[in-house]
Amino acid sequence: MRQSSLPPFAPKVFSIPKRLKTKPFWGRADEPPWTRNCDRLAELAGLAMATSVPASRRFCFDVFELDIRAGELRKRGVKLHLQGQPLQVLATLLNHAGDVVTRDELRAEIWTADTFVDFDHSLHNAIARLREVLGDSVDTPRYIETLPRRGYRFIAPVTGVGIQPTGPAPQNGQSGKAPVGVSPSNLRAALAFTLLAFLAIGSVLWLLRTASHRTAAAPRLRSIAVLPLENLSGDASQDYFVDGMTDELITDLAKVGSLRVISRTSVMRYKGTKKGLPEIGRELNVDGIVEGSVMRSGQRVRITAQLLDAPTDRHLWAETYERGLGDVMGLQSEVAEAIAQQVQAQLTPQQRVQFRAARPVNPEAYDAYLRGRYYFTTGFTKPDSLNKAQRLFEESIQKEPDFALAYAGLADTYVYLAFSGQMSRDPAYRSAKQALGKALELDDSIGEAHDTLGVLNWRFDWDWNAAEREFNRAIALAPSYSCAHEDRAIYLGFTGRRDEALAEIAKIDQLDSGPGAASAESSAYFVLRDYPNLIDASRRGVLSDPNDWFQHYYLGVGYEGTGKLLDAISEYQKAMEMSEGDQGLRVSLAHAYLAVGKRGEGEKILRDLERESKSAYLSPYMIATIYAGLGQKDRAFEFLEKAYLERSLDLSWFLKADPRIDSLRSDPRFQSLLRRVGLKA
Repeated sequence: MRQSSLPPFAPKVFSIPKRLKTKPFWGRADEPPWTRNCDRLAELAGLAMATSVPASRRFCFDVFELDIRAGELRKRGVKLHLQGQPLQVLATLLNHAGDVVTRDELRAEIWTADTFVDFDHSLHNAIARLREVLGDSVDTPRYIETLPRRGYRFIAPVTGVGIQPTGPAPQNGQSGKAPVGVSPSNLRAALAFTLLAFLAIGSVLWLLRTASHRTAAAPRLRSIAVLPLENLSGDASQDYFVDGMTDELITDLAKVGSLRVISRTSVMRYKGTKKGLPEIGRELNVDGIVEGSVMRSGQRVRITAQLLDAPTDRHLWAETYERGLGDVMGLQSEVAEAIAQQVQAQLTPQQRVQFRAARPVNPEAYDAYLRGRYYFTTGFTKPDSLNKAQRLFEESIQKEPDFALAYAGLADTYVYLAFSGQMSRDPAYRSAKQALGKALELDDSIGEAHDTLGVLNWRFDWDWNAAEREFNRAIALAPSYSCAHEDRAIYLGFTGRRDEALAEIAKIDQLDSGPGAASAESSAYFVLRDYPNLIDASRRGVLSDPNDWFQHYYLGVGYEGTGKLLDAISEYQKAMEMSEGDQGLRVSLAHAYLAVGKRGEGEKILRDLERESKSAYLSPYMIATIYAGLGQKDRAFEFLEKAYLERSLDLSWFLKADPRIDSLRSDPRFQSLLRRVGLKA
């Protein structure tokens, strides 16, 4: 997944489960449903409750405590994240501690007749999740023993708080044995009667629970956020791997057209958050939230994912998946498809094929790819990070020559190296085009690759129709891919299609509330020359990230465009300090100085830049803006012509909107330049 939107000067612009209807585990907050229902049914059957065995409300074993009433498992007092079927299985095993609980009994108790799910797979996942949380082992169990083809037994000592003795309390010195005078045959008859009564109670309870469950199916969710997955490997150096798995899961789900999926930049700020899910759901404006964990051990990786209703924090579904690293892409696709099924998203036949077409990949190649993505997404404005990302993508391709995603990632780094000035335009263009060609030859369904190709067509080729076609293709393949919407919004603004650009901005607001969306919105208003909205958008961007010098620059442009020149100078100065003297910002500051009458200060900056351009590379477009500021139009057009011949990246960004060359716009030579570039005057 590419980082979003184009900055101004260095711009970039086990089996698949069937649909699972999870029944509510808990009844009223003050009473477990099975004790309440059993009591009521016992009354209906005319049985004295003295003959039943009330279930415990709290179980303690080793350092753990399960509170049935609260639905919480704690370890040394610390609440553990365990919900849904794994918690139900644990409660059932504890309630029959020391006894074998058969698979059929677990099915009858938890996986009711109207639960549409692969029972074997779900039970396996529930037990695996329990062992993961308890730190148990299937080979040397401390808590849960597996009896092959039979069931499971809880083998650790258990104490239950709230358990009553079985049967009436002994009186007159009697023990708990059968009263004197009761014959063995009568005792057997009484026991048989009691057993039949319990079977009748169980049958009625099952029918009631099934009937109530049929009216409580999980709601259809139209929007979700995937929160950063938790690293359970016990190794902070594996964060890149876990974050990469989060990114890939978001990318896979973004392909589902009937589902709105929140962007990576919006959710990553919740990493390690203590906020409750309802609050996060309100902030992101989503119906559902996916959270989970990743555990990597050697050549194996395990993902546990669960789906929750955001407004109520109600558990809807959970599964655990485990594969070898070589099949990790298939694992990710399986998780994404399962989530799509749970939210009742409408999958097209093509989307189903995409989910199931994941091929094995060399584990070392995939690891290098994830490391490359980590450096790219966290440091795409930093040359060192881009160079590391480039080397890692190349390493990934060396280990797996047919790895399409690695080629797409490599193309992104070439584009950004060109935007940042670390790589010359032509070699960067050729390398990016070649990498994208290989990526799409291997897999034409990668929306990110089509988006990057759209950027190449726009910024490097000036092929406006091809650019729009690729942006549209990227969005068709991944409707919730925010970067493609952001790039398309700026492109539409650049080509003067205001209404369409604003409509695209509205879509971005539904997908991304992070810095990427703020940058895209500001960029779109900048190319539209909509200065009042540019001020509003860039102010929000500064609030989102006070250290983003692009947003301070945009705010300065907005102020200059609305006549607030002193405010513009202040913002340009802040941006200059943060960017450590960006050349384009120096020109903007000089332009503002000249506008307020500080001609000496403005001309000094421009003369210094002019002198520097003789010994160090400076974009011919930027030199043209210097001469425009000095009032030397002929020299300005001389360098604009050089920028045209070089197909300068600055020309394909600033030509329509840059206030620094406003003095040139009425000249016929400028109108000719616009037509040759392919833009309307």
